[in-house]
Amino acid sequence: MQIKAFETFLCVAETGGFHAAARKLNVTQTAVSARIRQIEDATGKPLFTRGAGGTALTDFGRQFRPYAEQMLSLWSYASTDLPTQNQNRPALRLGAQLSVWDPLLVDLAIRFEQHLGQLLLTLNYDHDLDMMDAVATHVLDAALTHEKPSDRRVMFETLPPERLVLVETAEALVDNSVFVNLELGAAYQDHVRTTARKAEGQTVFLGNCMMALRYVLKRGGRGFFPAYLAAEHIRSGALVRVAQSPDLMLPLYLVTRPDSAAFEDILDCLHGLRDPA
Repeated sequence: MQIKAFETFLCVAETGGFHAAARKLNVTQTAVSARIRQIEDATGKPLFTRGAGGTALTDFGRQFRPYAEQMLSLWSYASTDLPTQNQNRPALRLGAQLSVWDPLLVDLAIRFEQHLGQLLLTLNYDHDLDMMDAVATHVLDAALTHEKPSDRRVMFETLPPERLVLVETAEALVDNSVFVNLELGAAYQDHVRTTARKAEGQTVFLGNCMMALRYVLKRGGRGFFPAYLAAEHIRSGALVRVAQSPDLMLPLYLVTRPDSAAFEDILDCLHGLRDPA
């Protein structure tokens, strides 16, 4: 079992050295080196570089770190909490590539529970990870992504695109010159480039849709947001649509594995959420 190896890898990454990790874990440095080598032999990639400045993560090590964190988290749950849970509860691990769909993931989890019963496990995964690979390698059961999958290990369903509308704060005295850029991929950037150029103030780059919306409501500004999120604020008068600005249609795909037993249920729940009628 490689749990100790993952734990040791994370400890070295946190402490910045093999000596420090050995002290913290109360093992020998030889044991630390052996555990790190175990992962490197299995992946075929170095995790750390050593030099005058100390021990640092390689590019692969940085990419591997969130996977190791999730593995330890899952192991902790599986070894301690899982045995006490009701084994008749279905398990579902969900992820999304972009934070614009965080609210949709929450709604999907709730609807799935209502449809099939209480979930055993739901994960909202790291947005920096490759969602297709996470599904293919069984880290996730399903994921939402804006990129059309080309990985043959997974299957996907094309969903109706997410409609983003350009809105700005409505109060006349609020400075709307700041454009909040969510950086939601190439299609998004191509669409908003002209709008961003028109912004006289600072362009703020935020990766989290809910944070960006709160920023605009509190500080003032404009940005593209999912129509369903902006709707309540438009009704309240806090936001207004920017005149003559075309909507942005962001592609959306549901990704899962060919052997997934839950795919049709997840798809039904998603269609129900996005087309309640």
